[in-house]
Amino acid sequence: MGLAGAAMAAGLVAAGLGLPAVGGAGAAIVAASDELNLNPAELIEPPLAEKTTILDARGRRIAQFYDQYREVVPLDRVAEVMKTAIIAIEDSRFYEHGAIDLEGTLRALATNLNSGGVSQGGSSITQQYVKQVLLHAATSREEQEKALEASYGRKLNELRYAMAVEEKYTKDQILEKYLNIAYFGAGANGVQAAAKRFFGVSAARLNLPQAATLAAAVQLPASTDPEGGRENRARLLQRRNVVLDRMADLGKITTAKAAKAKATKLGYKGVPQPGGCATSPYPYFCLYVYNEVLKDPSFGKTRALREQSLKRDGLTIKTTLDPQMQAAAEQGIGAWVGPTDDAVAAQALVEPGTGKIKAMAASRKYGNSARRREMSYNIVADNDHGGIGGFQAGSTFKTFTLLTALKQGMKADDGFTVGNSYRAPDYAAFTDCAGGRVGDPTHPVTNDEGSPGFKTLRTGTWGSVNTFFVELERRVGLCETVQTAQSLGIKRADGEKLQEYETFTLGINEMDPVTVANAYAAIGARGTYCAPLAITRVTDRDGKSTDYRPKCRQALEPEVADATADILSGVFTQGTMRSVGGIGRAAAGKTGTNDDQSSAWFAGFTPDLAGAVSIGDPRGAIAHKLNNVTIGGRYYGAVFGATVPGPIWRDTMIAALRGVEPTAFTPMDSERFDGCGRYCAALPPVTEEEPDDTVAEPDDTVTEPEDTVPVDVG
Repeated sequence: MGLAGAAMAAGLVAAGLGLPAVGGAGAAIVAASDELNLNPAELIEPPLAEKTTILDARGRRIAQFYDQYREVVPLDRVAEVMKTAIIAIEDSRFYEHGAIDLEGTLRALATNLNSGGVSQGGSSITQQYVKQVLLHAATSREEQEKALEASYGRKLNELRYAMAVEEKYTKDQILEKYLNIAYFGAGANGVQAAAKRFFGVSAARLNLPQAATLAAAVQLPASTDPEGGRENRARLLQRRNVVLDRMADLGKITTAKAAKAKATKLGYKGVPQPGGCATSPYPYFCLYVYNEVLKDPSFGKTRALREQSLKRDGLTIKTTLDPQMQAAAEQGIGAWVGPTDDAVAAQALVEPGTGKIKAMAASRKYGNSARRREMSYNIVADNDHGGIGGFQAGSTFKTFTLLTALKQGMKADDGFTVGNSYRAPDYAAFTDCAGGRVGDPTHPVTNDEGSPGFKTLRTGTWGSVNTFFVELERRVGLCETVQTAQSLGIKRADGEKLQEYETFTLGINEMDPVTVANAYAAIGARGTYCAPLAITRVTDRDGKSTDYRPKCRQALEPEVADATADILSGVFTQGTMRSVGGIGRAAAGKTGTNDDQSSAWFAGFTPDLAGAVSIGDPRGAIAHKLNNVTIGGRYYGAVFGATVPGPIWRDTMIAALRGVEPTAFTPMDSERFDGCGRYCAALPPVTEEEPDDTVAEPDDTVTEPEDTVPVDVG
């Protein structure tokens, strides 16, 4: 046993023998004194729970997660007056004694023996640190109660651990650890969090009355918690003045300074220290990142461990969010859809060639208030990232049939004649990827305003002709079209299997903007598909960083992507977006409207940025269609893809790409794709009709068979 331990044992025995005979706890401690084991015992010190910080692409904080709000800081970033105040009131001889303050402990022991219980502490800062470590290491209520119980057994164990701590660390190191682990009340753990929470300053900038206040709060943080009301604040103020008096008694400050500080008000500001996505300025992107962590095994073997890591491990997570593009997405939506409208618009922006999600925005605020019409789920993303199902993607899916046709050798001016109504020739006309016959001759597909005649890949796409695309899908293959979509990351927002019917090309599957935007980004990247990416770097509490790089593959031949971009560019000049207009640089895209305007979309891309916009009523898109509605203060008889989503996309892209040098599309391989090929013989000797630019999107809807209608969001 070391000298400190021997002195302690001797002191305890002497204290016991030198006092009058007592019963109860006093007698017990005297009887047990000969058997005391006061050898140092190693203290297991788990890392402190620290907040995780989420940063945007420029390194600015956009969210934080924590079980305990704490920021660990080195001692040299704590004001000297704070160190002085805490030592003065908690352990004035801290730098003079060893593991324990024998003088203080004996004084406390004498009081306790006379009272028959534990009525006075006498703990050193080292002992208090030990108690906090044991409390934080407790994994059950029983262990927590044991760490706090008023018993001699606990005190003796604390002494043994304290002796080992004193042998292991310097006094400054112990003080630093104590200041970082201590709870100050108001949800603030550690001196840095407390300084920010109480006064809105860092621990390094605390002044005398502020430091005295925090030193006062440590002993009884519950009863002096300023968030607890007027009585608590009065107790905290009184306790602060005790600290100031103690500092003056010890000669650490003058009596005049103490009096001046005591004359000041408490000064508690209660600065919010927001946590979670509800308090993030970008809640939908925050939800995406949060769920990415919960899905990633590198953060822990189980979902529970990953969430614990996110809230306790003090990580710094850098993300892909671009503040300028995020602002553009929010402003683009805000100009067309109001936060209390029945219909909700959502938008995602993705960088071609990397899959980096640059922005996620929605017209509704995120939250749980039904009165304020807030939204409690992630309408911009799929179910795996906090969503609840999405909206049918409509004619944005025609692009996958177009891609399949070009992959199979069709040329831009290949085509055939279609009517205003289409029925499958027989049940075997369409085959899903399981080999099932899904063609339904009893179910007609129609064009809204009627656009029969000869259509090519160009004109059929520009006019978004339903009957043309269902027949085109029959010719190139339903399964082949599904496989093209899947190669670009297309999957249902609810995680269920894609519905494979002849109306697949008309967008019967519910989707989310992130998935659709990312698929279109692959076309903008000349066929390079990259999985959606939200996190670029994770740095742990020790400064070790792990980079997250894009996961990409070549999903399409570059020349097929180029030809598709060329045809989709005409949507702005010759097709359903003609009345909306372009964005002043190379762009391509496709409108989408669902059965009787149950929801509407626009998805488009440039070589530099892709985006997808959806709008629908979250109460249930089928039951609450976008007909005779007021959105953003404007009345609409019917909402099409070019009515609201198209203008949102246009306004967003112009603002998001401001300052970005325009990149041109790679020209279409004219020898391979220009003109017509296998279907040239069917070309009639008449001029192709121009799409009617007086109707936003006249022929972009479909009546689904009853048995293929997916479940609504509602």
